[in-house]
Amino acid sequence: MTDLQTRFLTVRQAAFIGVGAMVGAGIFALLGAAGEVAGAAVWLSFLIAGVIAALQGYSFARLGARYPSAGGLLEYVTRGFGPGHVTGVTAWLTYAANAIVTAMVAVSFGSYASAMFTGENAVWAKAFAVLIIVVMTVVNIAGSTLVARAQTVIVYLVLGILVVFALVTLANMDPSLLAFSGYPSFRDIISSVALTFFAFLGFGIITFTAKDLKQPARQLPKAMYLALVIATVIYVAIALGVFGTLTVDQVIESGDTALAVAAQPSLGDAGYWLMAITALFATAGATNAGLYPAAGLSDRLAETGQFPGLMARRLGGRASVGLLIQAAACVLLAAFFDLDAIASIGSAVALLIFTFITAAHFRVRSETGASAAILTLAIGSAAIVLLTFTFTTLIHEPASLVTLAGVLVLSIALELGWRRRSGSRT
Repeated sequence: MTDLQTRFLTVRQAAFIGVGAMVGAGIFALLGAAGEVAGAAVWLSFLIAGVIAALQGYSFARLGARYPSAGGLLEYVTRGFGPGHVTGVTAWLTYAANAIVTAMVAVSFGSYASAMFTGENAVWAKAFAVLIIVVMTVVNIAGSTLVARAQTVIVYLVLGILVVFALVTLANMDPSLLAFSGYPSFRDIISSVALTFFAFLGFGIITFTAKDLKQPARQLPKAMYLALVIATVIYVAIALGVFGTLTVDQVIESGDTALAVAAQPSLGDAGYWLMAITALFATAGATNAGLYPAAGLSDRLAETGQFPGLMARRLGGRASVGLLIQAAACVLLAAFFDLDAIASIGSAVALLIFTFITAAHFRVRSETGASAAILTLAIGSAAIVLLTFTFTTLIHEPASLVTLAGVLVLSIALELGWRRRSGSRT
């Protein structure tokens, strides 16, 4: 293998880092929670979420082609708003959101591992979640090439099995379980999009691969679109298969093991174990991909003065302090928050961040050549979902609402505190 091959990622590898993050975060973890809100219309919720993600992806791809950077999506905010308070707060929010997403999939890994090996023991579930975070932190310390290789193997395995699962369940499903007459109101379906959109958050991680691509201006958009198409098709097919096999109540009762339960009618106990093992690989891959941006993000933001210089330091010449701090935050979230709470908070924060990024895009649109109409649709769709989700779901979850407010306040406090200490001018 040449030095060039060792150094740079391919379009496929970059896309698979995103696919690995998305698939693990979504289809294995959220079917039950989404079913509580959207019922059997979860497939439609995933489709709408995919369209919204594609609109954001268009914005990100245009920005990434013009401003390829290890800072990923935070570089885009800086270009639009400058290195001021808006960018600083968004940086801390992004760092927090990424920790939340990664913790959420680690918790899902823990749930599956516990169900398989310890009989759904809550303590062991937390222990397994912490273990996978530690293991994948070590993988990320080893370097981006190892991350990409691990993701390629995991994604090929997971997608192969999920395609088989989708084909089998679709071939044997009961169409009456998906009848439109049983769907909830359109408002509820839109509200559920905030949860299913969480399943697409991994596409943002692709922006951080720019530093590892040979020709990021050309390759980054391709990787973005490829990852979103793969994820959307897989999500919609599996949602149709699961809700066409199990009743909504059965899916909700199964929680984050719904795919494994849905495999049993067609494939028997072997199907349950096959999907459970696949879930372990998928959530492990998502944890791996979720930790990937921390080092590059910390380096870039420390370089521009928006993060403390400590975040860019390397312990032993390899271990990024920014990565280690993020891993520690993931461990705390995984240990002390339940799965649904983490998903709700992560979705709301991510939608807010994506709205900021696309708003920043308007300020540099003349440089990227992006369509004003598509950018407007991207902002409008994200805002509608966020507001609907807040007033129909979050408002009834005081703990999640308070935690969300806490994340926002903490991000603002960190930004103001760091600016004051560093003497930076905005």
